[in-house]
Amino acid sequence: MLTRQDLFSLEEYAEKRSGIRSDTIQIKKLREVNLGEHVRMLFENKKTVQFQIQEMLRIEKIFEADGIQEELDVYNSLVPEGSNLKATMMIEYTNVEERAVALSKLIGLERSIYFQVGNHDKVFAICNEDMDRETEVKTSAVHFMRFEFDPGMVKEFGSGVPVKVGVSHTHYDYEIILNSESQDALSQDFNNN
Repeated sequence: MLTRQDLFSLEEYAEKRSGIRSDTIQIKKLREVNLGEHVRMLFENKKTVQFQIQEMLRIEKIFEADGIQEELDVYNSLVPEGSNLKATMMIEYTNVEERAVALSKLIGLERSIYFQVGNHDKVFAICNEDMDRETEVKTSAVHFMRFEFDPGMVKEFGSGVPVKVGVSHTHYDYEIILNSESQDALSQDFNNN
């Protein structure tokens, strides 16, 4: 969990922003998982969330303690807690009409996304704990999800056994095996890094 002590003042951040931004882009590259052409997941960690908070403080020119705490309270829910991975999942279609049709067909897609560590059972996403992001006629293009792993899964995840990530929805079925660089990056979340 991030605290005010983890954040730079607006002045400090302005001086260091270029380097922090460059580092964060590199971190995010290893933490991005694409399931086919239209589903992209970005797995958050302390550094990616810290960058988001710093950017919000900068853009909104927030420097008062209450405002800073509000941003921390909102974004800290995205920081993994040692037994889980947390992601922002986006359903992406460049064509507006195609996106509208897809979002109406993909209701529930977020709940059909899973991890499978080695031969363990699939771990399905716990979704949108902040608010409901679908209606009877369509789903949202953005979802927030958490994947909870038991200690055996955590141990194997970090040992390099194959880890599958997939989606099993009637209108969208896709599965990949995580590449070793991404698996290594995500396994650090179990150490609360």
